[in-house]
Amino acid sequence: MRIRPARRSDLPLLQDIERAAGEPFRTLGMSAVSDDEPPPLDLLDDYRRAGRAWVAVESDDRPVGYLIADEVDGAAHVEQVSVHPSAARRGVGRALIDHVAGWAGDRQLAALTLTTFSHVPWNAPYYTRLGFRTLTEAELTDGLRKIRAEEAEHGLDRWPRVCMRREL
Repeated sequence: MRIRPARRSDLPLLQDIERAAGEPFRTLGMSAVSDDEPPPLDLLDDYRRAGRAWVAVESDDRPVGYLIADEVDGAAHVEQVSVHPSAARRGVGRALIDHVAGWAGDRQLAALTLTTFSHVPWNAPYYTRLGFRTLTEAELTDGLRKIRAEEAEHGLDRWPRVCMRREL
């Protein structure tokens, strides 16, 4: 497996990965997450053109996971990281996170941040194992507060969510 920048031709596959990665939420009674549409192609292309979209590919160069990121308040914010279930538990997510950590370090960003579900085993507990810690309300930056408000508007607050940070 290797990490490379996303190509325009990858973008429909990223949507397929997102749909497949959402399916396990159904088993937790979170079918609204499973049914949520993936990021639109134009948004994914914006990330790609900005150099903030990466894919994990296997030997056939077909993406099995992807990550898109923003810069938020001096940190690289992991907007989305998804791995196809067929590639789960093989270090794909970790490799993508480590890759964006290197990218962020090259830009002298202080940390990685993300928002996630606190009680989903492959969300907050997983990110804790990767070196992230949950931020308190007082630690949230203005940018993270804005992201959380947008998530609430989208209905994601039906389940407990947290902001997390990993220092670089």
